[in-house]
Amino acid sequence: MSDLRLLAVEFLIESAHRLEATPIVKYTALSLLADRFYPSLSRSVGQRKMGNWLLQPMTQSNLQLFALVSIWISSKIHDSCPLSVKSLKTLGDKSIKEQHFTARDFLEAEVVFLQVLNYEIGAGNIAFVFLEELLAQFRGVAKNGELIDFEACMDIMDLLYEKEETSVLYSSPRTLAASTLVASYVITVPVPTQRWRFPVLPWVKFVTSFKEEDIVEIVRDILMHVLDPRQPGIKILEVEEKKFL
Repeated sequence: MSDLRLLAVEFLIESAHRLEATPIVKYTALSLLADRFYPSLSRSVGQRKMGNWLLQPMTQSNLQLFALVSIWISSKIHDSCPLSVKSLKTLGDKSIKEQHFTARDFLEAEVVFLQVLNYEIGAGNIAFVFLEELLAQFRGVAKNGELIDFEACMDIMDLLYEKEETSVLYSSPRTLAASTLVASYVITVPVPTQRWRFPVLPWVKFVTSFKEEDIVEIVRDILMHVLDPRQPGIKILEVEEKKFL
């Protein structure tokens, strides 16, 4: 089912863009779908516990429907004026090619989605929230914190979700947020500026209490997945981390 997962994640990211969802809505939806719903779904498949027609068989179209439902639930959590069923159905009619879903299907899918999650839809423990907090703190103490490209941070998070082998990093959202901040710093802040800058890695260690070597290891993994190995980011981290990271 890994191919279905990738297609669903890509569909969710694209749908969030087309619906003009805020980042917090998108990343909460990704957390609901990729971190919670899909793993529970995979376990249920192995145990043959699925009875609803939306779950058995699990098709690409049905998973796309659940991706839209996860955005809908996330919007209800975060938006003062949540997305409507009509807007989701309109997008579904345009984007889901293999099957037509009615408004009633969306309502049923929401109930099924929540049942699979055991109605556990808390949105506080996600990497995006911690990343926002860390970046705001960093910009408050380091002048070149403004040079960190927040869009690059989000691009990194999207790419990690799109690769199943790296999506496991989301099981430790605080650590991932800290590592994403450092990785984005390495990628987006010019090297001459880095050499004059605030020591980001010791600072992250100080404010999070994470081990420096653990952050370095995750940052290296992130860079390996989002950069061409021939790009300078990885070399910068390996050669210079003891000097100024």
